[in-house]
Amino acid sequence: MTQQTLHPMLNIAVKAARAAGAIINRGSMDLDLLKINTKSPNDFVTEVDQLAEEAIIDTILQAYPAHGILAEESGRERGNKSSDFVWIIDPLDGTTNFIHGFPVYCVSIALTFRGKVEQAVVYDPNRNDLFVASRGRGAYLNDKRLRVSRRTRLQDSLIGTGFPFRRGDNFQRYMKMFETLMPLCAGLRRPGSAALDLCYVAAGYYDAFFETGLSPWDIAAGSLIVTEAGGLVGNFTGEPDFINQREILAGAPKIYGQLVPLLSPFTRVITEEPAAEAPPAGEAPAAEAAAEDAPKVRKPLRLRKKAAEGDDATPATGSAEDAPF
Repeated sequence: MTQQTLHPMLNIAVKAARAAGAIINRGSMDLDLLKINTKSPNDFVTEVDQLAEEAIIDTILQAYPAHGILAEESGRERGNKSSDFVWIIDPLDGTTNFIHGFPVYCVSIALTFRGKVEQAVVYDPNRNDLFVASRGRGAYLNDKRLRVSRRTRLQDSLIGTGFPFRRGDNFQRYMKMFETLMPLCAGLRRPGSAALDLCYVAAGYYDAFFETGLSPWDIAAGSLIVTEAGGLVGNFTGEPDFINQREILAGAPKIYGQLVPLLSPFTRVITEEPAAEAPPAGEAPAAEAAAEDAPKVRKPLRLRKKAAEGDDATPATGSAEDAPF
């Protein structure tokens, strides 16, 4: 897919991602001068995040002023909150890597129409790697068509993941997941940028990827890139409604199918509040009965308490714009 054949909205997303990438690259040359704030323990935001996000939103709203915005740092403060079109933005996925000079981070931009991701861009400014996808038109890396891995045996597979780092994350659950998977695969990797990890599944570098505790801006763009490259994406029980469930599993079809029964006992369709009571009858997955210490299933997590009327990735139904997809 060349620049000339990109969907017009995807072209705008690419323009916005490259503008943000230029800001990130400039910031990477003066890391010692960065102003760094802590959103929560081990969860950082820099002035580069904020400047990159502002550049992305300005570029998008200049082209599509009636569209909605859901961004990591500013939430829904800008854009049309009632639009069927919502841009989901992570201006710098992998901030902790960035502030340490570890060159694994990216810009992630997705466009949803009535809750479904239609356009996706993930841009790695270190390598000048541009991953793009339009629904039904395939996924590409720098104009080269992407296909997921052809591996069929879990024991030959390289799997990406993310480690817990926020207060309230269940470390024991993660240890049990690793204990389950590590003897069964060729290796586990954790570079630290979920959006890039998903792109690596699409490119066949990984055979699968899984993580919990993620937000829509971490995975919206990457999820479309995986599916357009022939992969499967869902939650730990294999269901397609994953964007707001704080967990994701993506992979080549054969490997994905082998991972679902292994990860389903650890499904995290839960709140971050401590587990106190048992879940209502019938809500726990069947595999839980056989897994000693498997986590309890609870209600889905709301994304942000401060954004009560627009805190998930599904855009509100508003003006009747015709989808140009």
